[in-house]
Amino acid sequence: MAACKEKDAKLEAIASSIRVVPNFPKPGIMFQDITTLLLNPKAFRNVVELFVDRYIDKGISVVAGVEARGFIFGAPIALAIGAKFIPLRKPRKLPGEVISEKYDLEYGTDCLEMHIGAVQPEDRALVVDDLIATGGTLCAAINLLERAGAEVVECACVIELPELKGRERLKGKPLHILVESH
Repeated sequence: MAACKEKDAKLEAIASSIRVVPNFPKPGIMFQDITTLLLNPKAFRNVVELFVDRYIDKGISVVAGVEARGFIFGAPIALAIGAKFIPLRKPRKLPGEVISEKYDLEYGTDCLEMHIGAVQPEDRALVVDDLIATGGTLCAAINLLERAGAEVVECACVIELPELKGRERLKGKPLHILVESH
């Protein structure tokens, strides 16, 4: 019971530290700003601790962070669970040979890249990002990792915008979120 209350308190601290910015980056968007969460060391620690608690014993060998905010949460999670961290970057940001995956956004297309050889066929991967909206970015991350032979165990995001139904696009991959935004 005490553990449940502690988890609820952590989730409340996380939710209350996320600032909503109306009409950014364009009219009608209610932007979920995690920079205010990052300014709160306790809330930031809560995010990492809750994810680490979930993944510490799941045999995760790779944490793939989606540029750029997925790096913020993914790297400390990887260190804490003893996994390697792989940055999934926008085009032309990684030196050396890469594989790419294009995906659709609400207002265009984008692409993620990963170094060739970053994952091995026996790797069990966790994909981390700050937010899931329409699911396009997470789908691209899953496709990239699976094309390289990794098994994507789960995706983890701090925030979900459930009305955009991104979860439905993940082809049945489990999604763990901390906070739903309405």
